[in-house]
Parts: sequence; C-alpha cells; structure tokens
Amino acid sequence: MNESETRVQLIDKRLLNADWNVSDLTQVISEYTIRGSSILSDASSPYKTTQFSDYILLGRDGKPLAVVEAKRSSKDAELGREQAKQYAQRIADESDIPLPFCFYTNGADIFFWDIGNHPPRKIHAFPTREDLERLRHIQTYQIPLSHQLIDTDIAGRDYQIGAIRSVMEGIEKKRRNFLLVMATGTGKTRTTIALVDALMKAGVVKRTLFLVDRIALREQAIDAFKEHLPNEPLFPKFGEKSFVKDRRIYVSTYPSMLNIIRDEVQSLSSHFFDLIVVDESHRSIYNTYGEIFEYFDAMRLGLTATPTNIIDHNTFELFDCEDGLPTFAFSYEEALIHEPPYLCDFQVMKIKTTFQDEGINKRTITLEDQKRLMLEGKEVEEIDFEGSDIEKRVINKGTNKLIIQTFMDESIKDSDGVLPAKTIFFCMTKAHARRMEKLFNELYPEYMGELAKVMVSDDSRVYGKGGLLDQFKNRNMPRVAISVGMLDTGVDVRELSNLVFAKPIYSYTRFWQMIGRGTRLLEPSNMKPWCLEKGHFLIMDCWDNFEYFKLNPKGKELTNSIPLPVKLCEIRINKIEEALKRDPNMAKKEIEKLKAECGNLPLGSIVIKDAKGELNKLTDEFWSSLDEQKIYFLHSKIEPLFKTMVGVDFKAMRFEKDMLEASLSKLKDDQKAYTKQTQKIVKQIEELPLTINIVANHQEVIKEVLKPNFWVSATDEQLDGVSEELSPLMQYRELSTNREGETHLNLKDRLAPKEMVEFGADNESVSISKYKEMVEEKIAQLLEENEILQKLKNGQEVNSDEVEVLANLLKDESLNITIDLLRRVYQNREAPFLKFIRHILGLEVLKNFPDTVNDSIDQFIAEHTTLTSKQLEFLNLLRKFLINNGAIKKKDLVSMPFTTIDSKGILGIFPPKEINQIFELAKELVA
Repeated sequence: MNESETRVQLIDKRLLNADWNVSDLTQVISEYTIRGSSILSDASSPYKTTQFSDYILLGRDGKPLAVVEAKRSSKDAELGREQAKQYAQRIADESDIPLPFCFYTNGADIFFWDIGNHPPRKIHAFPTREDLERLRHIQTYQIPLSHQLIDTDIAGRDYQIGAIRSVMEGIEKKRRNFLLVMATGTGKTRTTIALVDALMKAGVVKRTLFLVDRIALREQAIDAFKEHLPNEPLFPKFGEKSFVKDRRIYVSTYPSMLNIIRDEVQSLSSHFFDLIVVDESHRSIYNTYGEIFEYFDAMRLGLTATPTNIIDHNTFELFDCEDGLPTFAFSYEEALIHEPPYLCDFQVMKIKTTFQDEGINKRTITLEDQKRLMLEGKEVEEIDFEGSDIEKRVINKGTNKLIIQTFMDESIKDSDGVLPAKTIFFCMTKAHARRMEKLFNELYPEYMGELAKVMVSDDSRVYGKGGLLDQFKNRNMPRVAISVGMLDTGVDVRELSNLVFAKPIYSYTRFWQMIGRGTRLLEPSNMKPWCLEKGHFLIMDCWDNFEYFKLNPKGKELTNSIPLPVKLCEIRINKIEEALKRDPNMAKKEIEKLKAECGNLPLGSIVIKDAKGELNKLTDEFWSSLDEQKIYFLHSKIEPLFKTMVGVDFKAMRFEKDMLEASLSKLKDDQKAYTKQTQKIVKQIEELPLTINIVANHQEVIKEVLKPNFWVSATDEQLDGVSEELSPLMQYRELSTNREGETHLNLKDRLAPKEMVEFGADNESVSISKYKEMVEEKIAQLLEENEILQKLKNGQEVNSDEVEVLANLLKDESLNITIDLLRRVYQNREAPFLKFIRHILGLEVLKNFPDTVNDSIDQFIAEHTTLTSKQLEFLNLLRKFLINNGAIKKKDLVSMPFTTIDSKGILGIFPPKEINQIFELAKELVA
C-alpha cells in the first residue's frame, strides 16, 4: 500500500476506533497546511515554505491537540518521528498554543511522543479526545511533587514515606514504571493509597486502576480505599456489575479487566488510566495476563513481598529496574529489628508423625491395627506406602487426626486459654481440606461445626459481607480457616496467631507469602475480644518445609510452564503432522478441529488483533496443502496465540489434552507411552463420582472404558468419542472426597518428638528477653523479704549505702544481675542502677536508648514533611549509627557510612539550616 491507501484502509480506521472521525472537521483536519520554512524542507522542493500535516486532532475548543504523521505500511513508522516534531513545533508557534502531542504511524505500529515530558513510546491505540484533554489538563495544572505533602495518617512510618518519595522522585525524573518490594504486613496497600492520594492532590493522576488476582483481595482493597479515601469515587460500588467511566479509583481482578478490554461493544480506551497498580507482582501474572499491560498506556507500580534476591529477571524488566534493584525495598528483617518492631516474629514447631517419617507398612503399623486389618480380610504385607504418598496415594485418617489433636494441644490460645487463636490450615487439596473439616467436627462436636471452616476460591459462600472470610476476620467463630491456595497470599487478618503447614511447599516465594499471613501486629485502636495480645505467632510445620528451604534456599528451580491451551494446540499440530504421513483421513479430521479452535480465539484480544496478518494466512488453500514449512508456521506463529484463551473449562481441556496425547502415541505406535498415558486417563475416569446424577448419566461409557481391553483395541474415533463425552464431567472429580483409586486407612499414627526452634532476624533478642523476664521474677520474689526494695516500692528514699547493699545482693544471686547486664538488657547505656530497679518495680518508665533515638528521628521526619527519599535514607542511617555507636562527632556526618549516600555526606544532602538541626538533635541524644 502507498501512503494514501495506508491512511484510508488502516490509519483512518484506527483513529475511528478512538472516536476520531476523519470526515468531521470539528474533530480532525486532514492535510493541515503548515506555512513557513522548516529544517525538513528541501531547497529544490516547490513546497519549501508550505507543508502539510497528515492529520491534526482538535480539542473541543477547536485548537490543535495532536499531530499525526502517516507513513506507508511498508515503511518503518519511526521515520515520521522528526517530521511530526517539526510540525508540532510549527503549529504551536503559529497558533500560540501549547506544543501538540505527536503521533507517527504506518497503520500497524503507533508511536506517541509527549515532547519535553517523555521519550517516544509505542502504544496499542490512539487516545480519545477526552484522553488527550485530560493529559493536557494534567500537564497544565500539576504541581511539583517535591512540594506535595504525604498524608501520614494513611502511611506515616518512615519506610512508607521513603517508598512514596522514591516513586514521586522517579516521576519527577520522567520515569513511568516502579517496583516496591515490601515485606508482608508492612502496609503495601496503605502506602499505595497514600501515594495515590498525593498524586491526585498534585494533579499528576486522575484515574487509578488497582489490580488483584482474587475476589477476596479485591474486596479487601476496596475496603482499604473506602477507609482511607472515603470521598474518592470508587468502582465497583456494592452490587455493581457493569463498568462505568465516571470514577477516579478502580479495583479489579485480572480476569475481569481482561474481559473489559476485550469487550468490543463497550470499548475502553487504552489511555483511560493514568496509573496502574499491580498487586503481588510475579511472573505467572504476566504470563497469563500480560495482555493487560500491553494494552494500557499508563504509569505502572508493581507491589510484591517476594524477597529481592528471589524476584525473577522478567519482573525487574517489566518495571524498568535493574536486576536486584527495585525502586524501593523494605525487608522482613528490617521490620523486625526496628524498635519497636513493625512486624511480629514467629516460632516454628516441627510436627512429624511416624507414618510421615517412615511410611505406612508392616513395620510402622501398630500390632493392634494389624490385628484389626487381618479381621477385615486385608493383607498387612500388601500395605506399603512412602511418607510422601500420604494425601496422594493413601489417605490415613489417623495421621490427620493426630495433626489436629496436636494443634489443639500446642497452638497459641485466646486469653481464656481454651480455644485456639485465629489459625489457617494450609491443605494439599480440596478433598484434604474437607476431610480436615470433618475431623474437627468429629473430634470437637461441642463447637457444633463452627470451630473450623473450609475456605476455597470457588465457593461463593466465602465472599461478601457475612461470608465465611468476613466471619473469620470479624467474628469470634470460626477460629480455624482451612484453605487450599486461597489464603496463601494477600489476605490480611491481624489476629492470626497460628499457621499450620499441612502440605509440602516447594516455592520459596509462596513459602514466605504464607508466613506473611501471621506477621501483622495487632492494631491498638481496633482490638478484637478474641485476641487481646500477640507477642509472636506459631507455625506448626507438618512437612519439614523449613528444613527443605535450609537445604534449598530458593526452592525448586522455576520453569517456564506452557499454558494448557498452547500445549493442546502443540499436540494437535504434532498429530496432524504425523497423520499426514500415516492416515490422511485422520489428518483431515484434526485439521478441521484446529481450524475450529483458531476460529474460537478471542477476537477482542490485542494479541489476536496484532496477529491478524498471520491468521489471515489460514485460508482454505493453506489448509489443503500443509507441508513442513506450513507446519513450522503453525507452531511458531499460531500456537503461541492460544495463550489468550481464558475463562474456559481447564479441567475439561486437560482431559482432552491427555486423550489427544494418547491418540498421538497410538498413531506413532509408541506402545510404552500409550500405556503410561492411558493409565493416567483411567485413573482420572475412576475418580468420577457416579453418585452425581450428571455423571451417572454416562456410566455405560465410564464402565466400558474402565475395561482393560478397551484401550487395546480402541480406534481413533472411539478415543475422540471418549474425549468429547467425558471431558465436561472432569469438573466433578474434586467433589468426591472418597475417590476410587485411593487407599483409605484409619490407622493409629504416633508423633515424633516435638522440636521447638527459634526463627527470626535476631536470635539474641530472644535470650535477652528471657533473661529480662527472669530478672523481673527474681526481684518480685525478693520484694517480699527485702526491706530496701520494700522502701522503694512504698515511695521512701534510700541512701547510697542501701543502694550499694542492694547492688551487691543482686550481683551475688544466681542471675548475676549487674549494672552492665541491666544496661544491655534494657538497652539504656546511661541510666544509674537505682533507675533500673525503680523501672522493674513499676515506679517509673525507663525509656531505652533505641526508643529515644527512634522517637526523636520519627518526630523530626514528621515535622519535615517534604523530605526526599535520599534525605530519609540518610536519617535512617543516622538512626542505626546512633543506636549502634552511642556517640557521634560532626566529622562522622561527612565520613563513612554517610558518604555511601552522597560523596559529601550530609553536606550534599541537606541545606545548612537542617544540617545544624540534625547535629543538635544527635548531640542531645548521645549527651
């Protein structure tokens, strides 16, 4: 196509998709005349003083908003870059208006250049008039972010302010992508809300999209925005289903937003949002929903709790960060060592049963159970399972019963000491979860089924006001949430005091996300009667997960998993290729299926739109003469498009994939692979519960395919028939908790010796706190008989001789209580001996040195609300320096470690007035 044809057939249509009608002169002027000389003019050209811009997009005031430079489809769109810039500058000069936005395109690729604000970038589609006028309004009225205050009532901790300032400074430097790495429980959502609030007040952002991966997290995020920004219009309101365009904050799950952008009837501009927040950013999100990020042209903010050293390269790349260097990071260890801590530490109890450790076999089954099994007609010698087979090949009620009873005995209890505090049980499968729930009810009937509840994502009873999750968060009962995946990440319940790992975990990221459920501290202003204190939380590890991650710090090596629809397409193409050599009729049948599957690709997907050229090649002529080159084309160009398939019945598709794989093995005469695959298929069919009517309607087919000789003689047509008839039934496999093919036992299991281990950032603090506890107990004992302590308690004065007598007495006690030890334990280097004793007796509060330093620096930060991230980093380093050294000189502030932030130390970071304030503050603290 030449340029004129490109404009008519491609560019005009793409402009119309963004509501720009090229025939309406109030919207678009084509061949807009630009007079005057230009550096692009050729001296020999008759148009050296007159040029024509291909399109001018007009605002509602009739003034030019944007320039669009067109190139023919066979040329690189970027060849129009400088031309578009020259036209924009000339129009701005002629019309005395702000510099118009620049676009240049060849009909396929569109580039957007906001000259003077951001470098050019490729975009999915043209913005609408409303989009461009919003961008122009932002440019005109936004205020410098360095002057914008942060609402510290929403996010006032030093690291939260630091995270917000880091993003705001990045925006000032024209960056558009940011990644915050903050430990679970440190307030990623609150930090984000405070950032959004600041950006909206500064006029930098008008609309924000907050993306989450589950409905429960969407409801949680909506509640948080309502609490902290109650006056900002929010979507969705309760009960809202249809998308509306009049809000400022939008909260959505990934699948919902994907459906919205694919909706061709009610289209949403790809420039609708100014900021997109990606909660729990990790690779699987982008593999499945990357289309969302390709579609929208907006600033991106990624949030993750995954430790920096575990985050994969692709995540850093998506947010334009160097590997290992996010925009801002605040770790679990940093949160723990702060005084007072920002997060809760934990203890781990390893629970290992005999069967888990040594397997279920004649050697480990008790004699009593062996006798019972023999009376039931079972051969004890035939029972032989590995520990790892439990809840997979073998279900033993006794093992689950023992885990629950141990939990009830050893768990952290509520203030009454009877019921366990709020707890999550992490189970392997939904069937496993249902078994645990049933056992809780059998073992503890006095709680009438209210103690423990299963919470899984596909159960509608979990969601909404009064739903199971809401009950777990806000009511006394249930105390135990039994989860399969749903509560692993994101869900916030501050009162969680016990976590039970009733399954093995292999992902280090998921492992820490699960631990993060318990790390939140209680909120003094919102205490729940069933949890009035939380010093630490308890993890009961039933599968040696902590031991596994000691040996494998990063867990199992992650592999790039192929989406199921892509795998199905790959096998289909392989079968076509093989059938073309062996059975042309079979090849024809499979080609028709592949053609139909290609026809079902989502046309609203931008991936499919971008691949329109490849899909248009799939003509009847293409299919009728498949050769090696065309097979390669199908694999390389068409097969990857199937990743766009979402919202399908994946359980049915997985069964169809297994059947297709088996039929391919049979076609290739690979008997070994065919036997292995059919055994897998038979196992799935055996798990179909005939007690469900819709499954029972197909029992004749089910019984037929369970006969061994069926698979020996089955034709390709018969295999297709099985696939078509049974695939839709696979969704019912999970409903059966007592599936055929599993061995169900009820054998008595025994508990291996319990092992308590401390696990935290600072193991020494545990021993110090224990010592402090012992000192306070000792002084409480001595108070009953020691006259000097009694005088102090009664408010009477004691003289120096009595103080010395008391000091010697305590030193001679078994605890060897000395002034040096007291100063170490209570972290106060200056207080005299008597002050410690008065503090222990409850007569006065002894503020420790770290608390004094932290309070003073926190107050300084609160009083200076426009501090930059560099200044906040300096103050946090000063905080650590003072606590660790207990002294400071002026020259220290221009030496290491402060010169790691700026080569001039404090001189390169603060103005003179604030330098003096900081040094005076530091001198007072160490005086």
